[in-house]
Amino acid sequence: MALTSEEIKRTGNGVHKNAMDNFNNGNGSTGMSYLTKMAAVDIEFDDLTYTIPTSRKESKMILKGLSGQFKSGELTVILGPSGAGKSTLLNVLAGYRCTDMGGSISINGQPRDMQEFKKISCYIMQNDLLQPNLTVFEAMTFAADLKLGRKKSRSEKLNAIDEILSTLRLTTVRNTLTNTLSGGERKRLAIALELVNNPPVIFLDEPTTGLDELASAQCVDVLQKLAHFGRTVVCSVHTPSGSAFHKFDHVYVITNGQCVYRDSAKNVVPFLLNIGLECPKHYNPADFIIEVSSGDYGFDLVERMIKSVKMKLPILPISRSKFEFEVDKKNPKISWIDQFNTLVRRMMLQIYRNRSYIYLKVSLYIFVGIIVGTLYSNMGNDGSRALFNFGFCFACIIFFLYMPMFPVLLEFPSQIQMMKREHFNRWYNLSAYYWALTVINIPIQIFLGVIYLIMVYLLTKQPLELHRCAMFCTTCFICSFIAESIGYNIASVFNVTNSIFVGPALTCPLMLVAVQGFGDPSPLPLFRTIPMYTSYIRYGLEALITAMYGYDRPRLSCPAEELYCHYSSPKEIIRTIGMEKPPNFWVDISALVTILFISKGILYYLLRQRVQPNKTFQMLHIIGRFVKSRINI
Repeated sequence: MALTSEEIKRTGNGVHKNAMDNFNNGNGSTGMSYLTKMAAVDIEFDDLTYTIPTSRKESKMILKGLSGQFKSGELTVILGPSGAGKSTLLNVLAGYRCTDMGGSISINGQPRDMQEFKKISCYIMQNDLLQPNLTVFEAMTFAADLKLGRKKSRSEKLNAIDEILSTLRLTTVRNTLTNTLSGGERKRLAIALELVNNPPVIFLDEPTTGLDELASAQCVDVLQKLAHFGRTVVCSVHTPSGSAFHKFDHVYVITNGQCVYRDSAKNVVPFLLNIGLECPKHYNPADFIIEVSSGDYGFDLVERMIKSVKMKLPILPISRSKFEFEVDKKNPKISWIDQFNTLVRRMMLQIYRNRSYIYLKVSLYIFVGIIVGTLYSNMGNDGSRALFNFGFCFACIIFFLYMPMFPVLLEFPSQIQMMKREHFNRWYNLSAYYWALTVINIPIQIFLGVIYLIMVYLLTKQPLELHRCAMFCTTCFICSFIAESIGYNIASVFNVTNSIFVGPALTCPLMLVAVQGFGDPSPLPLFRTIPMYTSYIRYGLEALITAMYGYDRPRLSCPAEELYCHYSSPKEIIRTIGMEKPPNFWVDISALVTILFISKGILYYLLRQRVQPNKTFQMLHIIGRFVKSRINI
């Protein structure tokens, strides 16, 4: 039988032993210790407002003076019709939206300190994004390493993981990949991952959306048990079933940003009777109050509900014990290097598990290498076809532009969403994630690049001199890293569809301005020279040309049937391209490295704006949303 809020006895370190006994008898598990060490955290909010600007001079108020209490040991549900402001209220309470809000939010009677509150709370969003190519147990293990670090031993972490999986009914799928979990299992795993550090406050946005009735009931059962261990569990639900509705301890109904009910689930029907509405028999009270609050029975009844809430359901002071929750300062912060190592291990395992994708990329590099090598076969040492070899250099630059960039444009937008969720819930520092992402891609790019370069270099019979090979490969690798960074920069701002459009649209001008002046020895005007040298492709081409024909390369051999071989002299080749002397290779490499560091710096800045946007990016987001709404109109 479910426990009521009156049965929960708050103490400084958890709930009453009866709660543990009832839970253990209910699901057959024993030894519940990790999840029951809980302190009371009560949330109060008064006259809460939230406004979003819709244009330069206009704004829209989403929340209109909401007040309420969400108590420890209770499972609270936020109900309301679509567009009522359920998710907005949850975002504001969780701290996911902090700007443009008014009113006050208190934690245990004290004004909310956002930095401290994030340490004791977690927010499980509607889209249950899970790290792919990991088993349930591996996902939990990495979460434990990121959240608990070295402050708990390996055995303590394993015991905690086993306890959480047992509590959330995930033991049978502990060795199942997250990609193959059912909808209900994914929801419960998303909850389990956040329980690793045992937060006292849990927010969930639409945890039952997309689930069938059985899976929804199981999810609500889990949340109820977690709440009755002393947590403050708050969730928004669109349309709960009748059986699930009666499992909620506290119901908070809003419509059009205003509160129309805030009390227990069993008092919904009496409350509606007081304003002259009788809930039909065999009718779900949750469905009925949502219909009434949406105006199906007249908007005068909605106004009557709002007034009745203020008069008959006042907010009473919470009788607290002397204990006040404090963040456990004895547990040190997880070190940056531990976060970095854990993220690198997780990314390496995901890459290893996704071997079919690696095989596909290797096959693609080999296929394109064969095509390019065949097209420019035997041109490296042939003086009669030296100008065609310039086309080979350009083809290599273009290859190392699109091949590293397109996979990023397809994959990274979804990774950004997972990173935002994990970072908001304090899994790791952004810098640790950034450097892990940077380091893990270096050996992959080098491995794939070597496969392509060995093939094309030998098939086209380029000069087999160590310093020229090293210069050629180094230039291609740096260009590859720059292209990958460009892809990350684009994908960190746009979704997949827009990234695929913006990527080629942005790189085409880079190619066009890079080839200016080739074949024409006359100097270019300043307005054409400046764009030309803002393209990294220009520096890459100059470096490859210098690697092939600079540094006093001897005359190239020509076929016997050629009576006159004008381009057998490397100096003549460079002069024909439009240069009086070979470019300085080290200047070009320095420019490429500088561009690489700039693009990496921009990536970190953009990632920072995704997790903690400044006012400029907030305004750009508002403008983009406004333009999008106008286009839809």
